Amino acid sequence: MSIKALILAAGYGTRMRPLTEHTPKPLLQAGGKALIEYTIDSLVKAGVRDLVINHAWLGEQIEAALGDGSRYGARIRYSAEGEPLETAGGIRKALPLLASDDAGGDTNDFEFIVTNGDVYCEYDYSQLLEHRLATGQLAHVLLTENPEHNTAGDFLLYDDGRVRTKPLIQGTAMSAGQARVMTFSGIGRYRSSMFSQLPAGAYPLAPVLRKAMDQGGVTGQALEATWLDIGTVDRLQALDRMLQSRP
Repeated sequence: MSIKALILAAGYGTRMRPLTEHTPKPLLQAGGKALIEYTIDSLVKAGVRDLVINHAWLGEQIEAALGDGSRYGARIRYSAEGEPLETAGGIRKALPLLASDDAGGDTNDFEFIVTNGDVYCEYDYSQLLEHRLATGQLAHVLLTENPEHNTAGDFLLYDDGRVRTKPLIQGTAMSAGQARVMTFSGIGRYRSSMFSQLPAGAYPLAPVLRKAMDQGGVTGQALEATWLDIGTVDRLQALDRMLQSRP
């Protein structure tokens, strides 16, 4: 049974204005290609060719630009939100599209990958493709070293792969026993039951993840790849320079 991936592309891109006033952030270009196309290419290269993309702000532009995915060697379907439902709400809405085609629309218990369409990452998704969730495990997430814009980090990654909520720490991130405080990359493999019982509507991902962590249902690993959160115009321009400088 092949696994599907959801590419998140529904945000307003507020911090990227004025570029995002008329163009959705995932379609902003660096190195001559839209940000979301790098994500699509990486997934397809790893063997994940059944993709779902959620969208809200200027979503019709995303559908027009990417089409059915055939030119990328993929099948792309779209989960249109109208108004953004935040990450967990968007995942919940997309579950019927993420379910296996053999499951008859059952959204109770299957696995899928989630990643972002507005970052730049050189991760090899075949690693996540091969990581099946164990019984009772709800998620396996990838964490990265804390960037300058998030020095306090998000979660604790223990040496044995457990991921836990970060204690309240004043100032910059610090070690916690045998754990490292790291930043969530937005990349993960999830079980559908983590989202299927959520209420309809907008719902953030952080409280869902924290609840699963408190139950011991989340594992993770360090992301050993270039990962850039393109959250400002300056970062987009820096990425463009980096990519343009490559032979």
